[in-house]
Amino acid sequence: MAKKAELLERAKELNLQVSEKSTIAEIEAAIATAGAVDVEAEVAVEEKTAAKAGKRSEKSLREAEEKAEKEARKEAGDTTSQKGEEETRKKGPAPKVRSRLERRGKNYRKVAEHIDATKAYALKDALDLAVKTNPVKFDASVEVHVRLGVDPRQADQNIRSTVVLPNGSGKTVRVAVFAPEGDHAAATKAGADIVGDDTFIKQLDKEELNFDVLVATPQYMPKLGKYARLLGPRGLMPNPKSGTVATDVAKAVTEAKAGKVEYRVDKQAIVHLSIGKVSFGADKLEQNARAFFDSLQSQKPTSLKTSYVKSTSVSTTMGPGIKVENVVN
Repeated sequence: MAKKAELLERAKELNLQVSEKSTIAEIEAAIATAGAVDVEAEVAVEEKTAAKAGKRSEKSLREAEEKAEKEARKEAGDTTSQKGEEETRKKGPAPKVRSRLERRGKNYRKVAEHIDATKAYALKDALDLAVKTNPVKFDASVEVHVRLGVDPRQADQNIRSTVVLPNGSGKTVRVAVFAPEGDHAAATKAGADIVGDDTFIKQLDKEELNFDVLVATPQYMPKLGKYARLLGPRGLMPNPKSGTVATDVAKAVTEAKAGKVEYRVDKQAIVHLSIGKVSFGADKLEQNARAFFDSLQSQKPTSLKTSYVKSTSVSTTMGPGIKVENVVN
């Protein structure tokens, strides 16, 4: 009976449907049959796992062979494409890269032939050459570009100033004055185009910016605070360094009309300034350039340990650049 009880317990573990009325032989036969099924299932699982392992090994072998072949070509210096001929033909030839000068317009290339890019010209010669090589039909501006050795992130090296060009800038400057009523007559007499206080504020509310320079008195500057986002990005916000915040508005207007311009160093440590028009001629342009270089020299920081000016060039609007011998030490 003990043996039969053990066999029944074993049958229950295998989830076999046997009863206590079954004989010991019947129970043993059922257990044996279940054991054979389990063995077959285990064998099938092992075969399936082996098959998967075989697939992975084939892939890894193929990858290893490709890698070895690639390394062999690399050592042999073979750089030919391994792609099919049809795929290579679809790719097409490599594009031709043109130089920067070749991508320029016909007129630009024609005048650029008169300039030696490897030579640094004297200021007078460079300006004379700039006037002669103007590639456009309109009266182009003549610009000076000076690369400085300063760090604009340093407060004492952030160059910013104004200069009065002896022959003007060649541009018609519209000057607006925001000052008390007592200064209106003097500003108008000096040549201001727009003069006002409350009426001027109403124009700013409508974002009417019909001026190029805005002059304001110190006591009226707080009223312009809320318009900083309107005026600041356009370079119209009055500033003491540029001379547009002044108690003598008549003098500020006269200087602005006479050709007073502001210059400042940009993030790349370069100063750009228009010194007149091509129609001025080389002599007047040189006078304006000399005035600018004198002003720039006076702004040299005392803390600067490297060279102040690295390079200088002049150019016309849409014209080629001309290297200039350093005028500022």
